[in-house]
Amino acid sequence: MDYVFRGDASLLQNISDATNVIEFVTSPNNPDGQLNKANVQGPNAKAIYDRVYYWPHFTAIPTPANDDIMIFAISKLTGHAGSRFGWAVVKDESVFQKMAMYTLIDSMGISRDAQLRALKVLNVVLEGGGKDIFEFGYNTMRKRWEKLSNVLSVSNRFSLQKFAPKHCTFFKKTREPSPAYAWVKCEREEDKDCYAVLKEEANVYGLRGSQFGAEDRFVRLALIRSQDDFDLLLQRLNQLVLEEKSSAKLFCPRFEDKLATSTRLNITKRS
Repeated sequence: MDYVFRGDASLLQNISDATNVIEFVTSPNNPDGQLNKANVQGPNAKAIYDRVYYWPHFTAIPTPANDDIMIFAISKLTGHAGSRFGWAVVKDESVFQKMAMYTLIDSMGISRDAQLRALKVLNVVLEGGGKDIFEFGYNTMRKRWEKLSNVLSVSNRFSLQKFAPKHCTFFKKTREPSPAYAWVKCEREEDKDCYAVLKEEANVYGLRGSQFGAEDRFVRLALIRSQDDFDLLLQRLNQLVLEEKSSAKLFCPRFEDKLATSTRLNITKRS
């Protein structure tokens, strides 16, 4: 059977129930962190859910993941990206058998060394009930998001994706956002390439919006790097925003400054 990649499923139109569709759903989405659902419905529509970021340190967990096909990776759970180890949860046994056969043929199986490393890492995660890593991860990511939001909130040139507090069934409380990435938008009309703007003016590197099917007015910044990397990112963005505000004052003095100038002129005129 031949398959054709059709791009963004939300843009598909005139899809009949007879059309075979396999939709790949990233939830939370990379890069904006939104919890997506499948767009295409029908008897011949199937969805594969990418749950790589569906962990309490990146998003509130509204409900337990319970999709027909879900894929996960240890890289975003524990940060061990170099292991290249992931797993799938598949409800239909016949689909599972086909996936297992494909994986065997495509990659000659899974590295035993990677499996052993993943097992040891997961055993450490499970010590003490398994909640410590999520509490640490959530608190770290929440604080990073708060700091970045505070810096960019005073800017008219840059904006961030919006999140509202959500109830998390894992923590059993309403919690604040803690996304893995910042989805930054350059608001000025002339800043059509946000990647170039941040690179040239702040020495900040991200990924262009076009790499995610969006405009290059957007850029993705990673918040999951080391603490030193994040501190440097925050420092450079803060300096960029300070320069923006200083420039704005040169071209548009505050009302108080205008009032003081006007008062001085009136006094001079009277004398």
